[in-house]
Amino acid sequence: MKQFRRMAYPYIFWSVVMIILPMLLIVMYAFTQKGNDVLTFKVTLDNFIRFFSDPIFMDVLKRSMWVAVLTTVLCLVLGYPVAYIIAQADGRKKVMLVLLITIPMWINMLVRTYAWVGILQDKGLINTILGFFGIGPISLIYTDFAVVLGMVYNFIPFMILQIYTALSKLDKSYLEAASDLGANKLQSFLNVTLPLSLPGVISGITLVFLPAVSSFFIPKMLGGGQYVLIGNVIESQFLTSGNWNFGSAISLIMAVIILISMYITKKLDKTGLNEGGK
Repeated sequence: MKQFRRMAYPYIFWSVVMIILPMLLIVMYAFTQKGNDVLTFKVTLDNFIRFFSDPIFMDVLKRSMWVAVLTTVLCLVLGYPVAYIIAQADGRKKVMLVLLITIPMWINMLVRTYAWVGILQDKGLINTILGFFGIGPISLIYTDFAVVLGMVYNFIPFMILQIYTALSKLDKSYLEAASDLGANKLQSFLNVTLPLSLPGVISGITLVFLPAVSSFFIPKMLGGGQYVLIGNVIESQFLTSGNWNFGSAISLIMAVIILISMYITKKLDKTGLNEGGK
């Protein structure tokens, strides 16, 4: 038993250095301001008051939440049918479909997002194809559409894989029982498949919403620096303005929002499991 405890020491040390210590520093910076000299500081709530009292920052927060919700909804609407098709496929075909979904994830997200810059620009692939039909060029890059497209493209595999996992574990005997009781395919889906797949749906929503609400390089690259989300504000406070106190306060606010979102999805997940058990 002691040997197993000793094996956990490196992980505990890594967690303290890489997770707990940075979080404590963020909390310290968020609730403090620099004093008259380098070594002094004062405890204050001015950073939080500044954020919530400035309509510009509140608009950025609302836009970030809206983009994250829209991205999550689109990933769910587009991802569920794909996951359902994969779950219904035969063995070898299923493996190939899962591979097609996961292969893009092997490439760095920054590279994948940068590829969309070339596809969406005025002389890019899409406008070149439209030009053959006498259409365009259409302004696609540096728009709301480009940002949401980049979000959906990068995060939809998480939604598909979570829902597919839930559907693949579905006991077929439930569907057979529903069919024996006279339910058609639509009724079987709505009353059996969908409720039992809700844990996968909730997990997918969590894995898409959380990174989407704090993403900064996707809107920076596909929005041309003109489409500012809360992640871009945090980045600019740390790297450009050098105001670590205000940047830490915004980071802490987003951490609280993310924790609340995780709590809500956990509650919904438990509800889905209880309904599925019934």
